Amino acid sequence: MRLQNKKVIQIVSDDFEDLELWYPVLRLREEGATVHIVGEEANKKYIGKYGVPVESEFSFQDISPNDYDAILVPGGWSPDKLRRYEEVLNMVKTMDEKQKPIGQICHAGWVLISANILRGKKVTSTPGIKDDMINAGATWLNEPVVVDGHIISSRRPPDLPDYMKAFIEVLSK
Repeated sequence: MRLQNKKVIQIVSDDFEDLELWYPVLRLREEGATVHIVGEEANKKYIGKYGVPVESEFSFQDISPNDYDAILVPGGWSPDKLRRYEEVLNMVKTMDEKQKPIGQICHAGWVLISANILRGKKVTSTPGIKDDMINAGATWLNEPVVVDGHIISSRRPPDLPDYMKAFIEVLSK
């Protein structure tokens, strides 16, 4: 198991894209990683866009990003909510400063934009936020997955296999 002893934060809020949260969580757990679901409140049920629930284990205040090896930001509409929490932005900034893997898919780029970490980076996202990514100083590419150092980005659910292969590769180093 390549990711044994690795700890990953999966942040969550309501209206996450169900597959973009669950597929990465399950793949990482299959590889031996510990993945903690972290939301505004601990032990709260959050509902995805298509009705699939997930229960948070910790609140944003309960954890320190320094205790983790990576962070995942799901897509859907939750990134628009998540980027409003200073704790979330601080988690992403800490991971960026320490060059730890940051995974973002679909609309998740909004969180990285609000954390102000995309200037000079190559990324992808859903085409719907392409202009937002470019205006944040990133170079946007229309590819299934883009890896720029520790930032791994992807467009949408059909790209999940490529996204997770790349994320697992970066995290395993």
